[in-house]
Amino acid sequence: MTWRSLTFSSLAIALAVSILQAADVSGTVQIRDSRNGKAAKRKDFSGAVISLKPVGQPSPAPPAKHAVMEQRTKTFTPHVLPVVAGTAIDFPNFDPIFHNAFSRFSGQVFDVGLYPPGTSRTVRFTRTGAVRVFCNIHSDMTAVILVLNTQYFTTTVKDGGFHLDVPPGNYDLAVFHERATDEILQGLSQRVVVGGDGIKLAPITISEAGYLLAPHKNKYGQEYGPPPDDKVLYPGVRN
Repeated sequence: MTWRSLTFSSLAIALAVSILQAADVSGTVQIRDSRNGKAAKRKDFSGAVISLKPVGQPSPAPPAKHAVMEQRTKTFTPHVLPVVAGTAIDFPNFDPIFHNAFSRFSGQVFDVGLYPPGTSRTVRFTRTGAVRVFCNIHSDMTAVILVLNTQYFTTTVKDGGFHLDVPPGNYDLAVFHERATDEILQGLSQRVVVGGDGIKLAPITISEAGYLLAPHKNKYGQEYGPPPDDKVLYPGVRN
């Protein structure tokens, strides 16, 4: 057996062992005190981010693969995008109109500038925290990028459920929801001990009490003007 084949076999074995050692962390999230119809009326509890940071371990290296936040039908997709710190995110414009993604409020400040249909811009996010993303042309376009110092994270589905596969060990669990205050979210943090059989967490309740949705301004700190008449220029695209 050559050195190269031995090395490949060792890597394959290590990968198989790490997969076998993965334990399932599961639970559910509910949202209360909400004035948002998605959560209050339709009981849609998707979009909360659950992350697990291994205790005493350094932050992971960023992935080589880019993450993607599309601009399509005048909407950022996904609306909530969690990534590891250092990840590069592409902002492709799939609309037949110009866009200008930016953030000047919390987290990492950025501005990709105005760019045309069929093109893309890329930003590398190195500062941990929540980045509120807007479009400088269309005031109703919003999204959140959550930059984390761990590779173990997931986003809840509609019924609030979530699953994470992690190696057994001790973790600091954190919760993020875009319409919850920092104080509420900090109160949900906890230390989690994951055994070989995994763990089912007690239900997590996120309260939106105290959260105030403040109207945002454009990237120049000014009020938005009248919305562009995109429907006239590009039939089929909503205003």
